[in-house]
Amino acid sequence: MTTVCYNMTGTELDREAIAYAAQVIRSGGLVAIPTETVYGLGANGLDPDAVKRIYEAKGRPSDNPLILHVPTAAWLERYCRSIPESAYRLAKEFWPGPLTMILPRKELVPDQTTGGLDTVGIRCPNHPVTLALIEAADLPIAAPSANTSGRPSCTAAEHVLEDMNGKIECILDGGPCTVGVESTIVDLTCEPPRLLRPGGLPLEELERVLGTVEVDAVVTRQMGEGEKPRAPGMKYRHYAPHAPVTVVTGTPAASAQYLLEHIEDGDGVICYDEFAPLFPCAEVQRIGSLQNKGEQARRVFDALRSFDHTQVRRILAQCPDSAGLGLAIGNRLKKAAGFHVVDVTGADRSTESFRVIGLTGGSGTGKTTALQVLGAMGIAVIDCDQVYHELLVSTPELRQELMAAFGDVFDGVHLKRKTLGAVVYHNAEQRERLNQITHRYVVAEVKTQIEDAKRAGMRGVAVDAILLLESGLGELCDVTVGITAPREERIRRLMERDQITRTYACSRIDAQQPERYYRENCTFLLENASSREAFAEQSETLFQKIMEVNEHE
Repeated sequence: MTTVCYNMTGTELDREAIAYAAQVIRSGGLVAIPTETVYGLGANGLDPDAVKRIYEAKGRPSDNPLILHVPTAAWLERYCRSIPESAYRLAKEFWPGPLTMILPRKELVPDQTTGGLDTVGIRCPNHPVTLALIEAADLPIAAPSANTSGRPSCTAAEHVLEDMNGKIECILDGGPCTVGVESTIVDLTCEPPRLLRPGGLPLEELERVLGTVEVDAVVTRQMGEGEKPRAPGMKYRHYAPHAPVTVVTGTPAASAQYLLEHIEDGDGVICYDEFAPLFPCAEVQRIGSLQNKGEQARRVFDALRSFDHTQVRRILAQCPDSAGLGLAIGNRLKKAAGFHVVDVTGADRSTESFRVIGLTGGSGTGKTTALQVLGAMGIAVIDCDQVYHELLVSTPELRQELMAAFGDVFDGVHLKRKTLGAVVYHNAEQRERLNQITHRYVVAEVKTQIEDAKRAGMRGVAVDAILLLESGLGELCDVTVGITAPREERIRRLMERDQITRTYACSRIDAQQPERYYRENCTFLLENASSREAFAEQSETLFQKIMEVNEHE
């Protein structure tokens, strides 16, 4: 059997592909479908033989119930009975979206779909391709995740192809999933309603509509022998890569410290972006930034799945707290680990020792080496140049101010660098005007990130900015460190690193502050006049001194 893959990533639906897939569904075949959560392995949910093929293709136990996917809440009465008013309130608020409701089933829904239960899980997915397919087939589509049973779920069509090639008729490629973890499952057949699986809709949102929602015990532990699953994903080990996983809970700083102390040769690491520099010799998968749980949810299955293409013998994973999407992300990681969890909450560092180190200096002085040393010490790095460029995309107010000051310098949300450069490069007054606008936004964002890092229990933060002192960022720092290097050494490094001429390297250096500026205005000065290894050792000695003084104050 050949898997057929249709590219559905454009703005227009491929109606021929939809019609073909609908025919496959109607004839009892299997179609991998895109949703906002993960890819599903779909079949006619009213056809026992078609549903049986899902279990066979996945290698899934037959007592593990499936979810029926419908296009609107109007279909609830077709397949469910005794529907409470709360179901319609939830559907109005969250459908289409990552929410599955457990309701009493009607007799036309077969045992094969419900795992022999008298209830059925039902949801309306938020993806135009799958909604169009359900409408075209005029049938509810039963669909678990489209991975081999036990493996990490699929968030891209290529993951489905990896697991299901030759086992199913068709894959509809709808692009990468935007949520990244499966739907939230809430049981509405009991009072109060019960959360059976945390997912893409946070528990807090359910509570906002329903009031009290109980959390089932198996959300945080393995289901025991003899317990019968009431929803998908409750009973069996799920989401697991080939290598065993250990999940570490606690503040990000404490869990990172545990990983540093316990990592061995051949281990893999799943960690927040901020801590990736701590593990230069390990196979590292970044799960996203500390403050962005949406990004963490989108990356968690990719991170787990990626290790199957490596030789790692064990995986150590940082785990977010249970607020918002963190409950679902942590649940997936813990199930992947078979609930092998190490809690290091008691090892959390006191925020009293938190310190902000400002780092500045001209091009070619060696700031990158110093920043790598700080990262290895467990200190997060805020790259102010990166902050600026992210703000250009994410902050319309900043774009509006820049356009009001300098004209048409944006293509949509993307800055026309050459256009802006032509205005400000040779005009000191215009450069100062640009700095006055951008520094205000950057300083506010850096202040927010520093507070976020402090609340996360991190040891400290390094703020990296060429204009650290001129912008006002230095006022946020406990100490400032200026990095200098001999002129000829800087010229050589710039020529090698950036592949530029000596003349251009000299012009860049001459446009920046002289060494005496940093000597006169910074708390400490680091001179990089030797090898990279010697400078790294020199930097570590200074930074350790800075942190030790603070921790013993």
